[in-house]
Amino acid sequence: MEGFLAPAYGESSLGDVVPAVGRALGVGVPTGTVDPTGLVLPEAASYVVFLVDGLGSRLLERYAHAAPYLSSLRSVAPSATAGVPSTTATSLTSLGTGLVPGAHGVVGFTSRIPGTDRLLNALFWDKDVDPLEWQPHPTAFAGLRSAGVSVTVVNKREFGGSGLTVAAHRGADYVGADKVGERIAAAVAACADRPSLTYLYDGDLDWTGHRYGVASSQWLQQLAIIDAEAEQLREALPASVRLVVVADHGMVDSPPEARIDVDTVTELRDGLALFGGEARFRQLYCQRGAVDDVVATWREVLGDRATVLRREEAIGRGWFGAVGTGVLPRIGDVVAACHGDHAILSTAEWGYEATLVGLHGSLTPEEMLIPVLVD
Repeated sequence: MEGFLAPAYGESSLGDVVPAVGRALGVGVPTGTVDPTGLVLPEAASYVVFLVDGLGSRLLERYAHAAPYLSSLRSVAPSATAGVPSTTATSLTSLGTGLVPGAHGVVGFTSRIPGTDRLLNALFWDKDVDPLEWQPHPTAFAGLRSAGVSVTVVNKREFGGSGLTVAAHRGADYVGADKVGERIAAAVAACADRPSLTYLYDGDLDWTGHRYGVASSQWLQQLAIIDAEAEQLREALPASVRLVVVADHGMVDSPPEARIDVDTVTELRDGLALFGGEARFRQLYCQRGAVDDVVATWREVLGDRATVLRREEAIGRGWFGAVGTGVLPRIGDVVAACHGDHAILSTAEWGYEATLVGLHGSLTPEEMLIPVLVD
């Protein structure tokens, strides 16, 4: 048994949050998105959506004592899933567009730029790649704005105008805010408009988990800080404004003995043109005619450490949702989704990745289940 959790696209996934907010605001779901069947939010004239990067539902459940405010909201919270892969760039684009990964096209941390021998790093982007061409669909944020909703994104100044921000969150006013106090003040100001949606992002918990692991005292302390930030935000907002706290994915710690290095197990390099994706969800771009051999080798070497599928098999399982023609070649010819705490690395190509303790990207419940906490 894989122990994987399928994404709940169109029912209760991260990409369904903004459509559900539109319905709760009374303007309906944004054009081009679906009306989610499993995510119902209470009616209100203003919503604030606070996304905590890396706060998986299983982690919040495990460490509830460190987050008393957020944990107090869990009993009435609907469940939801991230998309596939369970990674920040894909998830943030799903949130902002209301689309599945196969439609919006940000299909991983790194993915092939079709017609080239290069990978797009979706977090840092590539100046030669136009985000409007990579993700040409109107965003859900823009859809709400066209329906008369005031939409504001509050995030770090450095992210303003970035490729990922343009692809995922265009159509909203952008307020640069690096500190917690700035973010809370910006949210309070933005939600004064009616109807309105304000989106805030905090990436510190994810950074801490990557650096130290989710079993570390550093991560636990950061969770307590996030809990205090969320409670402070709630107290600063008017009572009539609804606060929703969500996440983009969870995380698992991967110990050294659970890691496979393709630069050591060199047969895993055979037949590859590009080694993409990320440590928990590898996307393999194969040389011409090599797909079958790559699948056979990876399945033999990895055994029960990962599920290895051809692109069409992964699409057939619904991992990416409906996949557009232009998005198809961005997905690996072969994908490898890790089980348990395993990871697949390249110390030569991705040396920084090998220094991380906490990882994500696969379909385990620890990575896929995300909270939707409403107050």
